[in-house]
Amino acid sequence: MQFKRFHRNLLFIAAALGIATGAAWAVDPFTVRDIRVEGLQRVEAGTIFASLPLRVGDTYNDEKGATAIQSLFSLGLFKDVRVEVSGDVLVVIVEERPTVAEIEFTGNKEFEKDNLRNALRDAGLADGRPFDRALLDRAEQEIKRQYINRALYAAEVVTTVTPIERNRVNLSFTITEGDRARIKEIRIVGNKVFSVSTLRDLFDLDTGGWLSWYTKSDQYSRAKLNADLESLRSYYLTRGYLEFRVDSTQVVISPDKQEINIAINVTEGERFVVSAVKLEGNYLGKEDEFKPLVTIRPGQAYNADAVVQTTKAFTDFFGNFGYAFAQVEAKPEVDRVNNRVALVLQAEPSRRAYVRRISVAGNNRTRDEVVRREFRQFEAAWYDADKIKLSRDRVDRLAFFKEVTVETQEVAGAPDQVDLTVAVLEKPTGNLSLGAGYSSGDGLGLTAAIRQENAFGSGNSLGVQLNTSKINRTIVFSTTDPYFTVDGVSRSIDVYHRSTSPYSDTNSYKLVTSGGSMRFGVPFTETDTVYFGGGVERTRIVPGTNLPNAYVTYANQFGYSSATVPLTVGWARDTRDSALVPNTGVFQRVTGEWGVAGDAKYITSSYQYQQYLPLNKQFTLAFNGDVGLGKGLSGLPFPLFKNFFGGGLGSVRGFEQGSLGVLDTVTGASLGGTRKLNANLELLAPFPGAGNDRTLRMFTFFDVGNVFGASQPIRLNELRAAAGLGISWVSPVGPLRLAMSRPVKKFTGDKIQNIQFQIGTSF
Repeated sequence: MQFKRFHRNLLFIAAALGIATGAAWAVDPFTVRDIRVEGLQRVEAGTIFASLPLRVGDTYNDEKGATAIQSLFSLGLFKDVRVEVSGDVLVVIVEERPTVAEIEFTGNKEFEKDNLRNALRDAGLADGRPFDRALLDRAEQEIKRQYINRALYAAEVVTTVTPIERNRVNLSFTITEGDRARIKEIRIVGNKVFSVSTLRDLFDLDTGGWLSWYTKSDQYSRAKLNADLESLRSYYLTRGYLEFRVDSTQVVISPDKQEINIAINVTEGERFVVSAVKLEGNYLGKEDEFKPLVTIRPGQAYNADAVVQTTKAFTDFFGNFGYAFAQVEAKPEVDRVNNRVALVLQAEPSRRAYVRRISVAGNNRTRDEVVRREFRQFEAAWYDADKIKLSRDRVDRLAFFKEVTVETQEVAGAPDQVDLTVAVLEKPTGNLSLGAGYSSGDGLGLTAAIRQENAFGSGNSLGVQLNTSKINRTIVFSTTDPYFTVDGVSRSIDVYHRSTSPYSDTNSYKLVTSGGSMRFGVPFTETDTVYFGGGVERTRIVPGTNLPNAYVTYANQFGYSSATVPLTVGWARDTRDSALVPNTGVFQRVTGEWGVAGDAKYITSSYQYQQYLPLNKQFTLAFNGDVGLGKGLSGLPFPLFKNFFGGGLGSVRGFEQGSLGVLDTVTGASLGGTRKLNANLELLAPFPGAGNDRTLRMFTFFDVGNVFGASQPIRLNELRAAAGLGISWVSPVGPLRLAMSRPVKKFTGDKIQNIQFQIGTSF
């Protein structure tokens, strides 16, 4: 009987392993009295029993035996699985795969070890997981792929597998990175209308320049090439070449894997002019409301951007009525004889939908509510494309994220519902602001400030400004809660102490100001905010050497110490597309301060206007205007310590910071003035070698302005002017601007600073 059972075991194993050969041996069914597992080292026996389709007392047959083997193999834990029958006992014999104990890397410089470990984990290989030769091959390919993405095509990977106790292995990856491959040549073949140099200027990829170490423009990647091909295609399609196409692209790597040659073959086709634009389909009876959205102009060259802009405007307009799935297709009717094309805009609004759920993704540090409270599209409300776009823009204007996108997903089984996912990519929100200027007389001057715009992911800002120089000692603490109320009213608190002196002599006179303020911002529209607040402030004139005669006269009449209660009010409107690197839009701000009580009574007001005009993809024209006015009240003169100052960054570059304005008749010190007038014009362009990167740009500028006293008339011939070149860079510690300038119009006694820079400022 035992021999018979053993014979049946052999037959079953042969059947399980030889199914593909058509083996048909069988084991007679029997009732399982016991199940025994052999060969386990680390895997728990419970894992085996949970995967078996058999239990004690069940009837065993060939089909269940084959299913048991398949189930255990599918766990991925075993190299071999056998099922034997001993009497009425089922014996499961397994051979475990080795387990990865440790993974080490040597020779890697381009990537951190943790980055490589994460890449291997995605490929299925990690500490504690079963080891498999197939996984090892996949891991090596994944490491090579990571290096290929960095243009390191010569990278080699050698793996060493070291068995250790308890059926475990250590894996060691020895990496030889090699040198980075560079683009040697980019050829465009088939172009006739536009020159190769014109077309290559559209590309971010190039053959390298002196700034390639920063831009990586000479490092090939398929994603970059695809983006450049799209730029090339767009260039032709926006100039009438409707049938332009890229026929082929060849990327050839040299035998030593150090040089890359790229050849792009194109067919330009003929240039087409738009003959007509027609609307067809279902426009909800609102054709007259859709027609003004058409930017395609008959008689002009076919422009793919205008077509896309029009179809998108139509789709968005349908979305304003809740039609989230509207489809608008521009069908060209081509007349190749006359090189003309008529465009038919076919519309199908589909079904109306409402938003079921809004989710936030990618905010690892920022709280959900910080993003959600900026949304104007609400859950359980009709889908509204305008509100969704406005919501996305509001989240982007927080300046907490590098990228903000809103994705729409249909809800399975609910054709009238959609879900929205707000995907954000966080960026560092700490800001270290530095300022410096150099002059032959005073040398180098420095200031510093630290500000966290998204403290603890709450959306609140905290900041401290500190200056410990001999002539300017400042400490300022500030905080802003943008949602002090649920309606979006913001609250800002400032506490400050400033001690300023124009001279490094310790016996020199000083102005010491201490105080605190609180202000609120009330949003009236999506782009308009009104500010109001109040504070308490005390300013002391500390006598010392070189005290200007104007301060002596003021102190003798009104005292060396002045306390006041200033009330503030203001309005701001911001339609810029970005706070850091604006390319289009307008920013306006009006502020006023009223010293309503105390020793000094006065009123000040100022108005600032900025506008950005995109000339094309690369060049932007920017204008900034700033005017201010101060006046004393109740028969009192305007307090000298509230004067406006001019010169330097934010005013007229090329002149020393704060040096313009009325000069003291005795000491010659700058006293500022009660009225200011500034105008700045900038032309921003790509930095040479940086391609179309907007975070690194150069600019040329022309500044004009001055500050005037209360008794001085504003004379345009007394305005100072300067021109120069500068660099704008969104650095890891904040926006940096370096200006090199020369005065165009100056007067005797003006203090000149030819080089100035600041981090955390604009204009």
